[in-house]
Amino acid sequence: MNDRFRFYHPIKVRYVETDAQGHVFFGHYYTYFDVAMMEYMRAIGYSYQDLLHEGMDLLYVESLCRHQAPAYYDEVLNVHTRIGNIGSSSLTFEFSVYKNGSDQLVATGHIVVVNVDKDSRRPVRVPEAVRHAVREHES
Repeated sequence: MNDRFRFYHPIKVRYVETDAQGHVFFGHYYTYFDVAMMEYMRAIGYSYQDLLHEGMDLLYVESLCRHQAPAYYDEVLNVHTRIGNIGSSSLTFEFSVYKNGSDQLVATGHIVVVNVDKDSRRPVRVPEAVRHAVREHES
């Protein structure tokens, strides 16, 4: 597994997430990314409600998923998550998905979110407290 990641969130593949070929339907990886992203933020001290309380709201502006190997019903996938870049108003979340207990890479990807004021919907700087929490976690 990749040492660049200090956090992961396990997800058990449900039958409803598989397709006619019996493996995880490609679109569900974005759900896995989203769940892991929210759990990452919670792990560094910021639930989504905390972010809203800080005046933040995150809009998704870019996403990518590269599929490396299939995953199947009832397998546990570990979604390794990190923030690879903090811009003025943006956060880039990076993901690597591995089969539990294995070095088998299933997928990689990223999501870029822009922090906006929850009322005006205009981009605003990521708060220093959030930047500090990310730096502390990632160092």
